[in-house]
Amino acid sequence: MNEYNVGIHQNGEYIMEYHIRAMEERDVPYVSQIENEIFSLPWSGKSFIDAACNPDNIYLVCECTGEIAGYCGMWTVMGEGNVTNVAVHPSYRRKGIANALLKEMEKRAKEKSVTIFFLEVRQSNEAAKKLYEKLGYSPIGTRKRFYEKPVEDAVVMSKTL
Repeated sequence: MNEYNVGIHQNGEYIMEYHIRAMEERDVPYVSQIENEIFSLPWSGKSFIDAACNPDNIYLVCECTGEIAGYCGMWTVMGEGNVTNVAVHPSYRRKGIANALLKEMEKRAKEKSVTIFFLEVRQSNEAAKKLYEKLGYSPIGTRKRFYEKPVEDAVVMSKTL
């Protein structure tokens, strides 16, 4: 499946339609803009291009009203998926976009015979940890001082299909 379209509804009310598809080189300037706005040590545009062009990887974007609202990425190898990126532009948060991106990424990973997923999340990022737990991820350990700017531990989480 190359594309995924759905309408976002909140309290029974239609809010917007979004479109999830594979990340392409033309998306990288918009992805980089979100990356630079959110993260203290952002990936370079070249890193996204290289990752998205690798056929073993899964990199997706979510378009809303013609804009890139969010993106996610995963490296896959030998049945394992390592979630490397999940980000939603601040103006599109709390609308189910990260949830939809992760579900679509997991679906595509399953097609590549991935049966276990791993990710790291900042210890202080309660919203992300709550989302991952809702999707079935469980904490399995800690990576001390994993993040920089500011230095912070990472919670390692895993999900098995």
